[in-house]
Amino acid sequence: MEEKLIQRLESAVSRLESLSPAGFSTRGISLSSDDNAASDPPILAFEDLMRNYVRKVSDAAEKIGGPVLEATRIVEEAFSVEKQLIVNVKQTQKPDLAGLAGFLKPLNEVILKANALTAGKRSEFFNHLKTVADALSALAWIAYTGKDCGMSMPIAHVEESWQTAEFYSNKILVEFKSKDQNHVEWTKAMKELFSTGLRDYVKSFHPLGPVWNPAGKMTPATSTKVPAPSASAPPPPSAPLFNTETSQASTRPKEGMAAVFQEISSGKSVTGGLRKVTDDMKTKNRAERTGIVNTNEIGHKNSPSVSKPVVAPKPKFELQMGRKWAIEHQIGKKDLVISDCDSKQSVYIYGCKDSVLQVQGKVNNITIDKCSKTGVVFTDVVAACEVVNCNGIEIQCQGSAPTISVDNTGGCQLYLSNESLKASITTAKSSEINVLVRGSDPLGDWVEHALPQQFVHVLKDGRIETTPVSHSGG
Repeated sequence: MEEKLIQRLESAVSRLESLSPAGFSTRGISLSSDDNAASDPPILAFEDLMRNYVRKVSDAAEKIGGPVLEATRIVEEAFSVEKQLIVNVKQTQKPDLAGLAGFLKPLNEVILKANALTAGKRSEFFNHLKTVADALSALAWIAYTGKDCGMSMPIAHVEESWQTAEFYSNKILVEFKSKDQNHVEWTKAMKELFSTGLRDYVKSFHPLGPVWNPAGKMTPATSTKVPAPSASAPPPPSAPLFNTETSQASTRPKEGMAAVFQEISSGKSVTGGLRKVTDDMKTKNRAERTGIVNTNEIGHKNSPSVSKPVVAPKPKFELQMGRKWAIEHQIGKKDLVISDCDSKQSVYIYGCKDSVLQVQGKVNNITIDKCSKTGVVFTDVVAACEVVNCNGIEIQCQGSAPTISVDNTGGCQLYLSNESLKASITTAKSSEINVLVRGSDPLGDWVEHALPQQFVHVLKDGRIETTPVSHSGG
C-alpha cells in the first residue's frame, strides 16, 4: 500500500515538472529565483556593504555590550531586511501606495523596534540608541517612487537621515572622547556605514530609486481593516512609514482659517449671516446710560491687581561635568574669579548684571549672553570670545584671542593687549563698538578706535562693493 502511494506521488511530481516550463513560456514572463537575483551586481554590492561596514559596527559593539549591542543587532537585522527587499524589487512590479506599504512592512517593523528602545526613561546610552533609531530611517530610500511621492531623492534622503542622527553621535564623541575609545570607534563606524557606505551604494546603483520589474509579480495590497482588540492583544504600533489614508484626508471639511478663506472665496455674501443692529441697541440710545460715574467703580478699577511675586533666578557659579564653567544671574558681584581652569574648558556667562569676572588662565572659549553692565577680564582663549544680546559690556584680553565676535549688542568696549592685536573681530547688528589698544608703549594710554556702524553698498562691474561711511566736519 505504501509503495503504491509513493509511486503515485513520484508520478505526480514528474508530471508537474514536465508542465512547469511550458506554463511559464506561454506567458512570456521570466521569474528569476532568489539565487539568480542574488548574483546581480546591486545585490553583491550590498553584501559587500554589509560585510565591510555593518560588521565593523558589530565588532565595535561587541566591545561595549549592553544596550549598544542590542541596538546594533537591530542594525544588522535592518540591513538584512533591506537586502531581501532589494532582491524582491527585482522580482516585483511597481506597486501602488497600499501595495508599497505592505511591501515595506518588514522594514517598518524593524525601524519601530529601534524607536521603541528610545522610549521611556532615558538611559546612559540614550545617545547611542537615538543614533541608531534616526539613522535607520535612511534605509527608507527604497520607498522612493518619484518626485511626487513626498520624500527626497534617495541620495539626499540618506544624507538627511544621517544628519539627524549625527546630532546624537557627536554627543557620544564629546562624552567618551577621553573616557572610552570603544564608544568613539562605534560612533565612527556608524558614520562610515551611513554617510559613506550606504550613500555610495545608493549613488552607484539606485540614484533615481529602486528599479522594479515590469514583468514581475504583483504586490498584494495591505488590508486597511482594523481587527477587534482582544484582552491579550499588544498595543498598536506607532505610525508606519506610509499611510494609505492620505487620500481620505483631502475630502474632509476644512477647519479654522482655511474654512474662513474658503467661504470668502465661494462668492457668497460675506455679511449674510450678521445680525441687524437697531437704534435701541446702540450705546448712545440706551436708557441706562446716565453719564454719572459711580465712585465704587473708580475704586475698583484703580485698585492694584494681586499678582504672584516674581521669583529671581538662582545665581549659579559652577563647573559642569569638568568641561564647562556656568556663571549665571550674578547681580552686583565685582569679585568673581575663575582660577582653576584649563584649555579644554569653556566659560558661559548668562544673565549677569553690574558684575566683573576674571578668568585667570587659558580656556577654550568664552561666551557672554544677555548680560548688561558687566566686565570680563581673561588671559587667553584658544578658539573665540563671543558676545551675544548684551548691553554695556567691557572685555579685556590680557593675552591672545584669535577671534572676537559681537552680535546684537549695544555698547561694547574691547581692550586688547599687544599679543591680541591680530585678533579677528566680527560684528553683526551691533552699535557703539570701540576697540582700545596701547600702541607701541605697553604702559602708555589707551587709544580708542570706533568700529563703523554705517556702510555704503555700490554695485560696480557686476559686484557689490561695501565701504564704511566716513564723516567729516566742515
